[in-house]
Amino acid sequence: MQSETPEPSSRYVIKSILHASSVLSSFHSPGEVLRLRDIVSRSRLKKGMCFRVLYTLHECGLLDKVGDNQYRLSFPLGGHRRFRIGYADQDRSSSFSQQVFDGLVRACQKAQIELIMVDNRRDPKVAVRNAERLIREHVDLAVEFQIDGAAAPVVASKLQSAGIPLIAVDIPHPGAAYFGADNHLAGLLGGRCLGHFARQHWQASVDEILLLEIARAGPLVHTRLDGILDGIKEVFPAAGQCRVLRLDARGEFRTTLERVRKYLRGSTAGHVLVGAANDPSALGALRAFQECGRSANCAVVGQNAEPEARAEMRETGTRLIGSVAYFPERYGDAIVRVATDVLLGRNVAPATFTTHQLITPENVNRLYPNDALFLCVAREYA
Repeated sequence: MQSETPEPSSRYVIKSILHASSVLSSFHSPGEVLRLRDIVSRSRLKKGMCFRVLYTLHECGLLDKVGDNQYRLSFPLGGHRRFRIGYADQDRSSSFSQQVFDGLVRACQKAQIELIMVDNRRDPKVAVRNAERLIREHVDLAVEFQIDGAAAPVVASKLQSAGIPLIAVDIPHPGAAYFGADNHLAGLLGGRCLGHFARQHWQASVDEILLLEIARAGPLVHTRLDGILDGIKEVFPAAGQCRVLRLDARGEFRTTLERVRKYLRGSTAGHVLVGAANDPSALGALRAFQECGRSANCAVVGQNAEPEARAEMRETGTRLIGSVAYFPERYGDAIVRVATDVLLGRNVAPATFTTHQLITPENVNRLYPNDALFLCVAREYA
């Protein structure tokens, strides 16, 4: 049975204030959001008493209600100043980056963290300048989302020299806590999808495997393509005898379109499995096959399950047979949890991975039922 807070030893102690103190003491960090059951467990009050105290504190303006039976302190804990986090965005043109940014804004608002945002514009020189700007802004922690692996050591060095801890999103930076893709696993999921397609629809007759890389992103993203190849071979061992061609598509729709057009002009392959490092490359490759009337010759798998890829998977007869979801809309909450632990001096794992799930034409409507309400095409595809 749940026990009450111990009886006060003095007749001058007001029990209701003691109960309120127990509830307020349940919050351990600035911006922490607790459910009713969490506060019951920490305060050791009975559920009914705990609810009444929470209701009263909310009415007095000492607690914010941020969801169904979820609460947050409405004042700084222990005189703590508000944290300031700097976020260097990869760019704002892609759906993936936009969803990461939107989720981070929501998470920082919920945690009462000030967010300073800069745009790296996929340019390594801009990324370095932005790191210097965040240092001048005296941020408590930086979150870096920039795709250029060669710039990562420079960015990380500048921030570390200034004593600013760093979280790196999707592209590792020296000395930074990593948050993002489990690249080999994500690749495996996509590769298995391609292997199953070849066995079921082409009787395991594959002429070439085309892998679309992002060379500038560095070796970790390269393992995503290795994972795709491993996944194909796991399901379809004969793929070990297929010709494998790797193209640096830069992760960009238009670059991929041009480079796959050129590849197709010199290829007579009948059946081609295409594994892309991201969805813009997957869609660029698919468009190139469609343009020359050879879409029936390909099966394409992307990465990220971006809105444009999900829209394509709803098209009848599409050859985009899958995309591995990274759920960028969830990145913000996870990044803020890691950032808060870093800022409060808690132990943080060197790497925290997002969830991955294969999205296909068969399950896209079930997993993303609201796309029709919110879908907008990124500028990249306009």
